[in-house]
Amino acid sequence: MNKEQKVTAVQEIKDMIDSSEAMYFTDFSGLTVEEVNELRKEFYKAGVKYKVVKNTLTVRALKESGKYSSHLEKLTESLNGPTGVVFATTNPVAPAKIIKKFFDKIEKPKLKVAVVENEMYGSKNLNTLALLPTKEEVISSILSSIDAPASGIVGSINAAMRDLFSVIEEVGKKQAA
Repeated sequence: MNKEQKVTAVQEIKDMIDSSEAMYFTDFSGLTVEEVNELRKEFYKAGVKYKVVKNTLTVRALKESGKYSSHLEKLTESLNGPTGVVFATTNPVAPAKIIKKFFDKIEKPKLKVAVVENEMYGSKNLNTLALLPTKEEVISSILSSIDAPASGIVGSINAAMRDLFSVIEEVGKKQAA
């Protein structure tokens, strides 16, 4: 890789770092080409980017970005051996769910480290991350909580009106008789 290609690669990685809410560093060694393609397909469906990176270029991009500067030392330590990075821009927990699903099935890829919304998680935290609800799930839960009291009030009003109509109807029948 010549100098221009390295500069371009560093800039590309830096741009992905800057636009991500979460990054997952994985060790993809031992995966077959078919498994990697299946993993990439799952990431694509979830709207996240997966890139196999050179560790030295990733360290350079992290330094240039400054976004995760508070975690730079620990991230640098974890960048050894084959590394694939998952960049999540809109759904920071989707990659954890995908990685866990694959890991449960074939015990690969291994999570080295993850940074989710500027919080660092080690490889032992994959299950915890995978159990977190997605933003859509949280929003849905909040909206259903807000909607529940309103629908209860509407139901009570409808029941009161129905009862009132029943009483009026019964009084009308008695007066007609």
